Amino acid sequence: MRRPPKRPDGRKPARSAGTAASRGPASRSGHSGEDARKPARGRAEREAEEPRRPARGRAERIGEATRKPARSERGADAPAKPARGRAERFADDARKPARPRLDRNADAPPRSGRGRPDRRGEEPRRSAQGRAEPVPAPPELAPEPPRPGAGAGSGAYWIYGHHAVLAALSNPRRKPRRLLTTTDAEIALRDSFDGPWRVTPERADRARFQTFLTEDAVHQGIALLAEPLEAFDLEDAIAASEGPVLLLDQVTDPRNVGAALRAAAAFGAAAVVMQDRHAPHETGTLARAASGTLDIVPVVREVNLSRAIATLQKAGFWVLGLAGEGKRTLAEAVPRDRRVALVLGGEEAGLRRLQRETCDELVRLPMAEGVESLNVSTAAAVALYEIVRR
Repeated sequence: MRRPPKRPDGRKPARSAGTAASRGPASRSGHSGEDARKPARGRAEREAEEPRRPARGRAERIGEATRKPARSERGADAPAKPARGRAERFADDARKPARPRLDRNADAPPRSGRGRPDRRGEEPRRSAQGRAEPVPAPPELAPEPPRPGAGAGSGAYWIYGHHAVLAALSNPRRKPRRLLTTTDAEIALRDSFDGPWRVTPERADRARFQTFLTEDAVHQGIALLAEPLEAFDLEDAIAASEGPVLLLDQVTDPRNVGAALRAAAAFGAAAVVMQDRHAPHETGTLARAASGTLDIVPVVREVNLSRAIATLQKAGFWVLGLAGEGKRTLAEAVPRDRRVALVLGGEEAGLRRLQRETCDELVRLPMAEGVESLNVSTAAAVALYEIVRR
């Protein structure tokens, strides 16, 4: 094919209409040849031909949006609902019935004590070969050892030692709860106790007693959980026995109180009177020091010890207060025709002023030079011996 000659200015000659038509479409976009001959229009010419829209501000656009009907299923002609406030929405929610909560664990299998599903009673599982395998039962939990104090009343305490426990079991006024013994202690207790067993002994090793008793407790392999005894009435106690009466003025050491009870039981005292507030309550230490006499000698608790002394004086007792400054000794002052009540002071202060003034006479025990006083429980034993000796 022969190329057309070039123009003198060096540019290619323009194509003819026939040449364009013979070649088919003028461009890839599919325009015809006539469209190809149209001059191209710029952006400015197109914008000039189209009508300009007036510019709208932000306020006009917001107003036009508010005038549009809300989309609703009621249709275009339905009236719009008025806007509700927050309080109205809360009121509507309160009037709605609460939806019941679904218990997702309602159909779950019961669980054993260790949190695993209890599969007892289910169908046996199948192995890979199709054979039935028995479902293993969950392991049985070992029974928990009995806890000391479980199921007892608020004031229950442990009485330990052979004599103390034997006396508590023999006392019908005592309410036993539990009895822990070693094998040897149970055999010794059965040989000494002939009464009805109101509590079944429980076997325990010696190491178990250290879990609820103090380290220095001499328990002898036996301990009884029991309720405290009810206090006696003073008039009933002196009417039941002809022995002397021992009064303890603010003796706070439970070992001294227990030893005084032991001396009172040894010399036939009718009762031991203590204050309700400034005196130890029943404990295992007190019962152990008393060695069983806590369940033998009546214990009277009074709010006012001076009033108890006045009650004894009206009943015909001669009340003697034991003090180091007494003019006469106890042996010289003990009457032979009247019952005697003996008042002993605390470990440090001794007899208080009101008790000194209420007693009929202050007496002393003869002691060697250089010894100021005796232990209160020792003094009680010596004085009670001197009183009953007459």
